[in-house]
Amino acid sequence: MKTLTKKKKKSLKPAQIIVIYYLLAVVVSTILLMLPITLKPNAKISFIDALFTAVSAVSVTGLATIPINEVLSVPGTIIFAIILQFGGIGIMFLGTTIWLLMGRRIGIRDRMLIMTDQNLSSFSGIIKLIRNILFLFIIMEVIGGIIFGIYFLKYFPSWQEAFLQGFFAAVSAATNAGFDITGESLIPFANDYFVLMLTMVLLIVGAIGFPVLMEVIHFFKHKGKTPYKFSLFTKITTLTFFGLIVIGTILIYLCEYNHYFADKTWHEAFFHSLFYSVSSRNGGLSTMEIREYSTATLFILSILMFIGTSPSSAGGGIRTTTFAIMLLSVYYFANGTTTIKIFKREIATEDVIKSYIVIATAMMLCCVSTIILTILEPGFSLMEIIFEVASAFGTVGLSMGITAKLGIMGKIVIMLLMFIGRIGIFNFLIIMGGKPIKANYQYPKERIIIG
Repeated sequence: MKTLTKKKKKSLKPAQIIVIYYLLAVVVSTILLMLPITLKPNAKISFIDALFTAVSAVSVTGLATIPINEVLSVPGTIIFAIILQFGGIGIMFLGTTIWLLMGRRIGIRDRMLIMTDQNLSSFSGIIKLIRNILFLFIIMEVIGGIIFGIYFLKYFPSWQEAFLQGFFAAVSAATNAGFDITGESLIPFANDYFVLMLTMVLLIVGAIGFPVLMEVIHFFKHKGKTPYKFSLFTKITTLTFFGLIVIGTILIYLCEYNHYFADKTWHEAFFHSLFYSVSSRNGGLSTMEIREYSTATLFILSILMFIGTSPSSAGGGIRTTTFAIMLLSVYYFANGTTTIKIFKREIATEDVIKSYIVIATAMMLCCVSTIILTILEPGFSLMEIIFEVASAFGTVGLSMGITAKLGIMGKIVIMLLMFIGRIGIFNFLIIMGGKPIKANYQYPKERIIIG
């Protein structure tokens, strides 16, 4: 039986195994969320709500059909924070860490699974990357939790509650989960710029991509010694990531200048704009009722959520590099060039094709989901549904308040979007397709009219 199981496992693609692991994580998380120790006295949670919350936690989305603060006990909050680690850092990262602690050898197939889970392109330095990332996240969450806890002493009646809130706020931000146990997200701290800045720093670190973080660490280690060259991936990712934050901030500010920001000071308007430009890409935390924004801003936020974070990070979406390659290919084609050259490097044609596959698949997925939800949930406006779909696919967690009002089928659609957003478009396509067949022949090529 054991041999048969091993054979079956070997016959599965890495992407299929990863999906199975995440499904197991959802099942275990659902069971944990329904245990009496997890819930407050007299608190109840239905199976569909427990499943939805588990999927949202494992995918670190942050959409919730139940008030987390009213349902989870203190032990339940700690268990929930642990579940968020599996989604934020990645199942294979945490699983490999456990294997290393047990003294198990990490083989080629295990490394392939890690590569698939984190969308990496090379075996090189994977184990070192895992150790460094886990260490970085622990340090971030511990330091962030302590700083938040001490600072929250002025907001909460007891030090126990202040540090519990601080610990969860740090975990939620670092893993880009977007959950809160205040019951009001960050609305109570809307004008506390220290809380907002620390939250944004943690959100950015969790969203910019693990390979980028490692290269930054190596840069500081090599500073003053030998010249350090950043990879093309890091250059494009960082430029696109922060470029989108700047553009998002400007667009939100301009759209709300005579609307929501009309009675706000310049610094309140700026911090609201900056925070939502960051949070809409990964965090899903709010500083106000999101439906108070204009339709133009809500649409901009939907686009930012659809783009999402960097590859190999705690977030979802089509990812920054995909968006960057799309823009670059349009620019170079408009200038009569079929190849993309940037930072003295040329981007492989295969990567350009992959980018358009991701964008096309994601758009079809979101469009179909929007149509289905429009039919299933006729009581909601089109903007509310588009916003919810973009938030689920981008594993962001922002909502116009319709999540808890969805019917069972509507919740299933959102759960599927969150799960696909977490495992990634390529893994989704691989598990949907059959085994790749290598063609041993070619047909004559023929041009067709495009556009």
